[in-house]
Formats: sequence, structure tokens, C-alpha cells
Amino acid sequence: MHWLYLIVALALVVGAYKASGWLVLLLLLGSLIAFVAWMLGLISARISQGARNEMQILSPEEMQHLREQAAARKAASAAKPETPQS
Repeated sequence: MHWLYLIVALALVVGAYKASGWLVLLLLLGSLIAFVAWMLGLISARISQGARNEMQILSPEEMQHLREQAAARKAASAAKPETPQS
């Protein structure tokens, strides 16, 4: 969808080249607005493409469960005496 803004911007520049008077200023202003809209759409598409899936985000309960598991593993490894290797 954002590519349409680029096409509109280019069409307005071509129209401004062929026009005269105040119409040139209006067409160039419209072209600038369409170009900015195209850039914002392109940036938005790039950001959303690299965004993480919401299903991969952990809930606070899952984070707490993982912390408890890590603490249990740490306590179990600290309680178990290490045997020296020969």
C-alpha cells in the first residue's frame, strides 16, 4: 500500500513540471507530503517485519516459574559436592 504513495509523489512531480503558476507549488507540496507518507509506510513495514510475535512474549507467571526453576537448579548444584577429577 505504501508504494502507491511513491507513485502519487512521482506523478505530482511530473504534473508540477508541466504546470505553471501556483499550481506548481501546490503539486510540489502534495508530492512532498506523498513522499513523506511513503517513507513512513516503508519504515512501518520494515519495523513490523522484524517485530517479535506476541505469542513468544512470556507472561509474568511464566517468568516467575522460570526464575524458580533457575533458583532450584542453582541450589541443587550448590548443595551437590563436586568430586575432584583424577
